[in-house]
Amino acid sequence: MNAKLGYQPHWVREDFVDFVLQKIKPTFAWKRILAEVTAVRSLSTDMVLLTLKPNHNFDLSQVSAGQSILITLMIQGIYHQRSYSIIDITPHGEIRLGIKVQGLVSSAAQLLHVGDCIEISQAQGDFVLHQGQQPALLIASGSGITAIYSLLQQAITQNLKEIHVVYFNRAEVFHQEIVDLAKQYPQLKYHFFNTSVAKQHLDTALLEQLVPNFKEIQAYACGHHSMMHQAQEIYMQHGAAENFHQEFFQPVQLEQANEAQQITFRRAQQNFIATTNLLSSAEQAGLRPQHGCRMGVCNRCSCTKVSGVTQNVITGEIDDQPNRAIKLCVSQALSPVTIDL
Repeated sequence: MNAKLGYQPHWVREDFVDFVLQKIKPTFAWKRILAEVTAVRSLSTDMVLLTLKPNHNFDLSQVSAGQSILITLMIQGIYHQRSYSIIDITPHGEIRLGIKVQGLVSSAAQLLHVGDCIEISQAQGDFVLHQGQQPALLIASGSGITAIYSLLQQAITQNLKEIHVVYFNRAEVFHQEIVDLAKQYPQLKYHFFNTSVAKQHLDTALLEQLVPNFKEIQAYACGHHSMMHQAQEIYMQHGAAENFHQEFFQPVQLEQANEAQQITFRRAQQNFIATTNLLSSAEQAGLRPQHGCRMGVCNRCSCTKVSGVTQNVITGEIDDQPNRAIKLCVSQALSPVTIDL
């Protein structure tokens, strides 16, 4: 009996195709989003403006002001990711990011050179401006100005009736650019506080002085977590929390340690004790759940909480309902929790 021999097709491995394509051009890839560094410019002593030209896999049409991208860098043989706000998109389709030294990935990103090729994600996040022409209050501190400056440009494009910018920083990153915009657009009211000259903190009295109607208008804040918590507290105290929107640019540090709680990953049949956020606690127990930015932005660590009580460390919201979506990186357990992982 003769066996029939014929051609047996095999799936082509994506990583092999990318390997071949990148021999032609470093940013060529089948599905991955690769970007070439086209410019690196200093913004301050510890912050650079990084310009990236993404390949055709990046969807420029889906980018909204205030969103961010994940960049992936190999550091000492291990891939690390971090999220950075998109300042703007140039007329040539290049992405501009402001990167401040404040961690492992940021330090490595500041050492990138023109011509280097890195992997990035699609634009992500819901820190975007409201529709229409209603007034807005934009609050920034430190490198949070990158997201706020993006929203400011969008607010001008939308022709908002009133735009208030309150900005705290010891470096004058984008300060002159906003001054110039305020001269050009009378609806823009700009308030800058150089904290290296005089200490100034955000409080109710300051907001009432600068923006008397702050409780009635949409507010967007990005910056250091202490300023963010203060802004959130002000809006909650005045019964206007629904008008407050925020974006953290760095991982949230828990102000106090919680009581240890038992966590169950149901499908993996794994139990562990959580004393910090659920992602870090799982990793400390030797588990490797999917994750990305570690800041509650990218949604890669989203999963279903089957039972138990958790708290979102960014918003302070407590969730005691079953079968609810949570983000591991910004959730801490207030009781034993079962997760569908």
